Amino acid sequence: MERRLWSVEGNTQRLDGGAMFGNVPRTLWSEWAEPDARHRISLACRALLIEESGGRRILAETGIGAFFAPAMRDRFGVVEARHVLLDNLERLGFSHESIDVVVLSHLHFDHAGGLLTPYEEGVAPGLLFPRAEFVVGREAWARAQHPHPRDRASYIAALAPLLEASGRLRLFDGTRSDVLGPAYTLHRSDGHTPGLSLLEVPMPGGPVVFAADLIPGRPWVHLPVTMGYDRAPELLIDEKTALLNDLLARNGRLFFTHDPAVAMGAVHRDAKGRFGCDKTYPTLEAWSE
Repeated sequence: MERRLWSVEGNTQRLDGGAMFGNVPRTLWSEWAEPDARHRISLACRALLIEESGGRRILAETGIGAFFAPAMRDRFGVVEARHVLLDNLERLGFSHESIDVVVLSHLHFDHAGGLLTPYEEGVAPGLLFPRAEFVVGREAWARAQHPHPRDRASYIAALAPLLEASGRLRLFDGTRSDVLGPAYTLHRSDGHTPGLSLLEVPMPGGPVVFAADLIPGRPWVHLPVTMGYDRAPELLIDEKTALLNDLLARNGRLFFTHDPAVAMGAVHRDAKGRFGCDKTYPTLEAWSE
């Protein structure tokens, strides 16, 4: 089966650089990402669209969307008021109504908020993607139902009931989803949040892995770099090491959801043994290599 890939930009964010880089000193991380006057750095919320030769369309995540009320939009640094992902799907010749499957690595609002209709004062949010099946790992779903106090604010209270009521929520265990089929692997990670699932897409030149919040962008490919939002940084580093070694051996690529400038890069290791990315792509449009 042939596949074509698109990177689809969603709403952008500006979040505190110290939170995004954990225990990395500002003197170092500010060289990787320039902070603004409020100490925030620019972040993408990028989705991956896969179109199979048989016509099925799979969307990995939906970004943060535009569901926040204005005050909350400012608090969480969401730049645009409109639903940018919907606009960009249309620009590429698609629509949210044309998506068959949405794969969610986890249900934090900056990865699943794009499932919801844009904010309207006095109007309850609705669910977009009317024909899609929603693929979520069982543990990630359980965490959204019963979050820890540390990450409770990362979830959208209205989203889970809407997904359940749709009749199209599809939970899976392990590394495979019956909805996606055996060609797709879902890598498990617990360092950021329990049951994070990273979609691996088989491509002719080597696999592409949607890195989600295990590796949100190029600076985080470096093994010691983690986020303040990660629940278990040492575990995350171990998981990242295993994934990067695996992809390096298989000519794998990483797809970044939060990197503001690069959508995808090939995993490589330098002479000092440090992981990084080369052969980078700012965007993907009908990419099939």
